Amino acid sequence: MKPNELRDMSQENLEGRLSELTEERFRLRFRSATESIENPMRFRAIRREIARIQTILKEKVRSRESQVTS
Repeated sequence: MKPNELRDMSQENLEGRLSELTEERFRLRFRSATESIENPMRFRAIRREIARIQTILKEKVRSRESQVTS
């Protein structure tokens, strides 16, 4: 997903997507240890999307904190 699409999602949806990707990364890593996988570049895509989601979640938390202190 693109960052703008992720920013439009709610925090709960982002956290759900993050847990899905974490689970997918675990399963993919486990499968790669036992057999060859068809798309090894999926590791990179999952890792980057997890980083994007974590970044956007931190942005949302910081914006809420700044609204409270203002």
